[in-house]
Amino acid sequence: MNQNDQRFMAQKIRAQYMEKENTKLDELRALDAKVKKPANVFGYVFGTIGALVMGSGMSLCMDVIEPGTYFGITIGENMIVPGIILGLMGMFMAAVNYPLYKGILNRRRKKYAPRILELSEKLMRE
Repeated sequence: MNQNDQRFMAQKIRAQYMEKENTKLDELRALDAKVKKPANVFGYVFGTIGALVMGSGMSLCMDVIEPGTYFGITIGENMIVPGIILGLMGMFMAAVNYPLYKGILNRRRKKYAPRILELSEKLMRE
């Protein structure tokens, strides 16, 4: 390793331990993440649960799950009707997931819009 490479590595390691100053752009990015993160987490979790519910209903309809007791739930011989009901519930959850996501996102955008617009104006003027 030559001397330039050693200096570069030393500077790179040193930068990790130096205190970073918070700029307006960092604050703007943090506010943007604060707006989007809860809506994204809700969308992913609710969508995953909806897909699992729908898949469970499909499995019951197709007799993939054999009759017996699983986790305290008794599965009988003819589970087509409960499977259809469960599948429809999962489809409903998947259908309302996006409107709920957009509602959460829009509510949070309205809440943080004044501060984000103020910071972005200051940054664009500089």
